[in-house]
Amino acid sequence: MKTARGFTLIEFTVTFVVLALLTVLTMPSIGAWIANARMRSVAESMQNGLRMAQVEAVRRNRQTVFALTNATPGLTATPAANGSKWFVRALALPGETADATFYVQGGDFPGQNVSVSGPAILCFNSMGRLVANASTGLGSNCGTPADVAYNITNTSADRRLQVQVSLAGRVRMCDRDRSLASGQPDGC
Repeated sequence: MKTARGFTLIEFTVTFVVLALLTVLTMPSIGAWIANARMRSVAESMQNGLRMAQVEAVRRNRQTVFALTNATPGLTATPAANGSKWFVRALALPGETADATFYVQGGDFPGQNVSVSGPAILCFNSMGRLVANASTGLGSNCGTPADVAYNITNTSADRRLQVQVSLAGRVRMCDRDRSLASGQPDGC
């Protein structure tokens, strides 16, 4: 007598229905996870750009600028608050003309449906700290130094991130919906 191999149609149907139900139940959490990952990617990109501006200020021993823009990042890009791209460049001294060596780096924020809100421009002095500059030559100037926050949001995400820059130059990312406490070091 031969034994039957394989699945019966009923076994296959039950397995397929259970898998379909599990897939439907996990879809909302997968969508939020993807939105959170995109938002975190933008926050990390911003954090890296800010740190790059600090390092270049110290390395070149001159003021540098971290700027948001909606234009193609480059030496002559115009800063714009809440921009979708960023760039870092050194500032020219009085009587000096900026050339291609003043441009450090720039890029797009790598996230779909992610928005950034914050100041158009931040200036760092040769010690990597925030500084005021009323004549950057970029169309925007750095105001009185104070702690600064860039808010990163995505309508599909279940978190809201923030990149903070302190007056002393500390750059950190935190979750705006959590309070900073000993049990929650990622809170704002």
